This record gives sequence, C-alpha cells and structure tokens, in this order.
Amino acid sequence: MFESIVDAVSGSNWSYLIVFAIALLDAFFPIVPSEATAIAAGVVAGAGDLRLELLIPAAALGAILGDNVSFAGGHFLGERVTNRFFSGEKARARLAWAERMLAERGGYLIVVARFIPGGRTVTTFTAGFVKTFRWRRFIVFDVIAGAIWGAYTVLLGYFGGKTFEEEPWKGLLLAFGIAVAVTVAIEAYRHLRRRRVAHP
Repeated sequence: MFESIVDAVSGSNWSYLIVFAIALLDAFFPIVPSEATAIAAGVVAGAGDLRLELLIPAAALGAILGDNVSFAGGHFLGERVTNRFFSGEKARARLAWAERMLAERGGYLIVVARFIPGGRTVTTFTAGFVKTFRWRRFIVFDVIAGAIWGAYTVLLGYFGGKTFEEEPWKGLLLAFGIAVAVTVAIEAYRHLRRRRVAHP
C-alpha cells in the first residue's frame, strides 16, 4: 500500500499539482488522503526527485484554498448543506462542538482543527455558517494553519525518506505513524480538556 502511494507521487512536475489538488479536495471532501499524499511527496523529495521549496507551498496553498471553499460552503449554503451532510447524530454533535468551540476559542481552533482529519472540514464549514466569525478573521488563522500543516506533513516525509533512501516505503510508514500519533495526541488532549471543563 505504502509503496503504491510513493509511486503515485512520482518525480514529475505533475506531482506538485497532485499534492495541491488533493490537499484542496481533502479540506471539504475528507475522504481524499491529503496527509498520506503530502507525506509521500516528501519521501520522494527526500530521495532528490522533487523540490522541497515547491512542495511545501503546493500543500499549504491547496489546504488554504480548500478550507476557504469549505468556509464559503458554510457561508452561502449553510442550512441546506447542514441538513444534507450533517444529518447523523455523530455529525450533528461534531457540528455543535465546532460551533461552541469557535465561539470560545476562535482562531486557535482553526489552527488545531487543520490537524484533525474530518474535524477541519466541520470547523471551517461552521466558521462560515456562524455569522459572527468573519472571513477576514478566518483567513489570518487559516493561512497560519495551512502553512504549518504543509511544512509539517511534507517535512515528515522528507526526513523519513532521507533516513530510508534505499527503501522509501519505510520512510513513508514512519512519517505516517508520527502523523497519526500527533493527531491522536491532539484528540486525547482535547478530550481531557473537555472533561476537565465539564467536571472541574
């Protein structure tokens, strides 16, 4: 599996566009594997077949543009999209959580949610849906989030690829494992913090 992801992001110039497009799509269509793709591209860059200085901006810009599509969806389509795509109990609970957290923490949440697959879509959509959260405020924190995410995912793959130059799939596996661990740590911290607030 991991070898096929590395092979899909080859050393061609199309790879930058692929990373950009998948990061963009994943922001509002979370079935697309943006983390795995950006990490795989970083592994290829570690082997010297892609340029790091082009790869990081491609991932970051795709993520930022995708987040803004999700924000616009919340702003312009709001209730219709909510009724159609967030109709389940779990989805509604996530939406309510994102709305509550945006009111309390705002920009901090935009940055942190970028590292939670699925959670970022709900958060950016809700930011657009909640009329009190203006786009001018959103874009500042979203640019920060996208830049950090782009550098983080690509560099994970890059250093993993450098470490395992002869077997790049091992570098991808290591980098992907670290990314999953970071996501789990963020989710665990968020869960513990919420419990502390609920039971002081």
